[in-house]
Amino acid sequence: MKKISVVSGCYNEEANLEELVGRVLAVAAKYPTYEWEHIIIDNCSTDRSADVLRSLAGCDRRIKVIFNVRNFGHIRSPYHAMLQAHGDAVIYLASDLQDPPELIEQFIPKWEEGWKVVAAIKDHSEESSLFFLVRSAYYRLIALLAETELLKNFTGFGLYDQAVIEHLRAFDDPYPYHRGQISELGYPVARVAFTQPQRKRGVTKSNFFTLYDLAMLGFTNHSKVPLRLATFLGFACALLSFLAGSVYLVLKLLFWREFPIGQAPVVVGLFFLGSVQLLFIGVLGEYIGAIYTKVSKRPLVVERERINF
Repeated sequence: MKKISVVSGCYNEEANLEELVGRVLAVAAKYPTYEWEHIIIDNCSTDRSADVLRSLAGCDRRIKVIFNVRNFGHIRSPYHAMLQAHGDAVIYLASDLQDPPELIEQFIPKWEEGWKVVAAIKDHSEESSLFFLVRSAYYRLIALLAETELLKNFTGFGLYDQAVIEHLRAFDDPYPYHRGQISELGYPVARVAFTQPQRKRGVTKSNFFTLYDLAMLGFTNHSKVPLRLATFLGFACALLSFLAGSVYLVLKLLFWREFPIGQAPVVVGLFFLGSVQLLFIGVLGEYIGAIYTKVSKRPLVVERERINF
């Protein structure tokens, strides 16, 4: 009997957990020839999520729970849970119900056809139109700059064969960009389009800093273009400054008394070059920070307790 592991990250989702588990088990009931488990990792929630999870795990041993000792962030915690799953297929979906569990019914047939990766592609969303456009623009930009072809509008929601999970374990990355890893491995991907529903209960955990962190992680892990752009722009600015200086010199020599140089070009040039330098010092800092995170070899998370393992 093949085993399917469903994995969900959780942080302050007490209002969604019972429905999440109920909908996952409803899908599982349609596939009695498989063995099922649902691993939920709680990232040190401050609401009643832990109590709800203990109650759910007490009613059904297929519900397995990991409690972290502290909040390890939205990237490391769910990734750690995926690596703990040993089913023949591992399905990741968020616990906020914006990843519809019913899509699993479309994942499994494609997996049985031989696809190692089945990705849910968010081609429409019921969230803010402006927010969706910004996300889409980011995906297009990073796909343009990345050295490997990245999946657009892919959040990680999907099915992964255990062979793929084994490769992820071999990465041994303490701060992974999961979407990029899937593209890096190069497995053919079956795409399942869906419309992301609006969050019904609870508050989104994504804010400017988490989204910025994820965006920079995508750039630093999968593209050297920003670093090379700094070099090219440096050459371009140097050439432009040389040409401007030459023009001013010629004009001053030809019209010594009539042509005033003035301070404006000097001030504007200094501010422009200073801004460019600060920008690319920041870019360089992002890459150095990514290197520091990888070489520090910190654990993805530290667990406090496990239930039903």
